[in-house]
Amino acid sequence: MKGEEKALFKDVKKILIRSANWVGDAVMSLPAITSTRLSFPQADIAILTKPWVAEIFHNSPIVDRVILYQSPGIHQGIQGKWRLAQKLKEEGFELALLLQNAFEAALISCLARIPRRAGYNTDGRSLLLTHPVACNQKIKKGHQVDYYLEMVESLGFLSVRRTPYLEVSQEQQEEALRMLKSLGVRETEEIVGISPGATYGSAKQWFPERYGKLVEQIGKDLGARILIFGSHGDKKVALQVRQNARIPLMDLTGITTLAQAMALIARCRLLITNDSGLMHVAAALGVPLIALFGSTDPQRTGPRGELCRVIGKPIPCAPCLKAECPDQRRCMELISVDEVYEEVKAIWDSKL
Repeated sequence: MKGEEKALFKDVKKILIRSANWVGDAVMSLPAITSTRLSFPQADIAILTKPWVAEIFHNSPIVDRVILYQSPGIHQGIQGKWRLAQKLKEEGFELALLLQNAFEAALISCLARIPRRAGYNTDGRSLLLTHPVACNQKIKKGHQVDYYLEMVESLGFLSVRRTPYLEVSQEQQEEALRMLKSLGVRETEEIVGISPGATYGSAKQWFPERYGKLVEQIGKDLGARILIFGSHGDKKVALQVRQNARIPLMDLTGITTLAQAMALIARCRLLITNDSGLMHVAAALGVPLIALFGSTDPQRTGPRGELCRVIGKPIPCAPCLKAECPDQRRCMELISVDEVYEEVKAIWDSKL
């Protein structure tokens, strides 16, 4: 069947990929996009993505162009989606690969008159797809990287390494050095990053007072400078971390673009993080990291890479996948500062 499916696409020269909407999911989809590139090395591949994840794909060798789906913005509502569909129609795409699972992704590609439309048969959209892919329970329960890869592989695309990969450009590296210099960080100093927030809800967050005590110990014992990463919505938790650490911390929450955060994370000796988009960014950049898991399942959304260490506690209610915890985040309560610091020391002493 796979050979037959691939044969149906052999003449495709222009491909539109609808990206996932969140940073972590976008990173986890990179192997599937790589598979597409290797399967169609001569094709013009554009990715349709929300603005807040677009920088994952800028300057990437696996896509040729980024098209912004601005909703909220000029593409919201029925008229906005029609406007976007007409723009895509003018491009003359021959195949749409829908990594994003929603009905609207299939509807827009259908309105754009893209003749071949492939994606999982989720959200009642099978009739809008020319090549619906069955999404069974095994796929749903597997890792998100495999979820995306299984879709394109079922279409006959090439199998690839199942670890996301990112790199920052020379220009981005130089900008990161300038930013660090403006913060008073010398190029020779070791940097540890933390990402104490979590977009989905507080159930995914280790306690800010523990982050504070941890980074204070790291700063005093290991002499590292500490950067706090996150979005504008993480400013409150970043302030709580700073209030609990008796050393200076550099709070970058809400200040950096995603591209700047990527370049700065690439400079870090280590990142300590909750289950977050930046966790996946660090893993894909090859930065050693310690990921703290509670309400979510590392078997499904954990970081992939040889330098990734996951700390989580197997209690009966975890993973619950809830945004807010009704039980004082007991899964996170069981993760101590000492336990995380021991992992920090193991990475530090291994010279990774």
